[in-house]
Amino acid sequence: MADVKYDVLGIGNALFDVLVRTDEAFLVKHGMTKGSMSLIDEARAAAIYNDMGPATEVSGGSAANTIVGIGSLGARAAYVGKVKDDQIGKLYVHDIRAAGVAFNTPPAKDGPATGCSYILVTGDGERTMNTYLGAAQDLSPADIDPAEIAAAKIVYLEGYLWDPPGAKEAFLKASKIAHEAGRKVALTLSDSFCVSRYRDEFLGLMRSGTADIVFANESELHSLYETSDFDTALKQLRSDVKLGVVTRSEKGCVVVTPTDAVAAPASPIAQLVDTTGAGDLFAAGFLYGLSRDLSHKQCGELGALAAAEVIQHIGARPQVSLRDLAQQRGLTV
Repeated sequence: MADVKYDVLGIGNALFDVLVRTDEAFLVKHGMTKGSMSLIDEARAAAIYNDMGPATEVSGGSAANTIVGIGSLGARAAYVGKVKDDQIGKLYVHDIRAAGVAFNTPPAKDGPATGCSYILVTGDGERTMNTYLGAAQDLSPADIDPAEIAAAKIVYLEGYLWDPPGAKEAFLKASKIAHEAGRKVALTLSDSFCVSRYRDEFLGLMRSGTADIVFANESELHSLYETSDFDTALKQLRSDVKLGVVTRSEKGCVVVTPTDAVAAPASPIAQLVDTTGAGDLFAAGFLYGLSRDLSHKQCGELGALAAAEVIQHIGARPQVSLRDLAQQRGLTV
């Protein structure tokens, strides 16, 4: 087995986030489904951006946010994602490397611009995402370095990768290499609308063992099993994966295996500002705990802490050291 170089390596759509506070009327005007992630083309991206108010712009992408969070907890982290060699792409590369994450995916020299996600945050903190994949959709199996994958204790993949065909192939290649090296593969279902598009394929990934660990929120879990009954869906999840992690907002999370179930509480917050990145940062805390062989409850507590930090400000990346925060709260890191 190759030496471990990284605790967690994430693969995802590298996107620049453009976040703005807005109201329900803006969503209605632009035909958006609140709380969803929709794929858009360049023309719609321009129309939304031109109609937005003053925005906060920051490097993002679901798996990238998770990996940055893992780095903030003190783990060795790496990321694979595609940007273009343009101004936004250069900013993206700088930001993720500045966060202590290894990022060596070659940028695209031509083709579409670096991808952007236009995120509308309403007064209740709910985020609605409109994603122009841009260069991210050109991630391909050629971008997967077998030596890097084999050197990661856990390989983390986002469900959004199932949209671009090349990224899907990269996903499958990485999973195969990881398992051949004796590593674990984690998958986040990403979004209930993503699940509805690829339900059968996601179930296939779980039941075939392509994914060992699956992260979902309640909405994604209900969509996956097409039931509104939580206990029924959870029972099915237990039979489909080695380890399932379901987040339940203020109710905390439930961690299940075929033989066990453990609950962990949510971490208290002063004010909900923006739910963007809540699931990403929960996964960061949980995966960090797994990489340190902590109990499932301890992993859940770290996930809850990281999620609580990120939802109390605009943007999907932590603004303080998560490691310091965990130590202040008496959690094991």
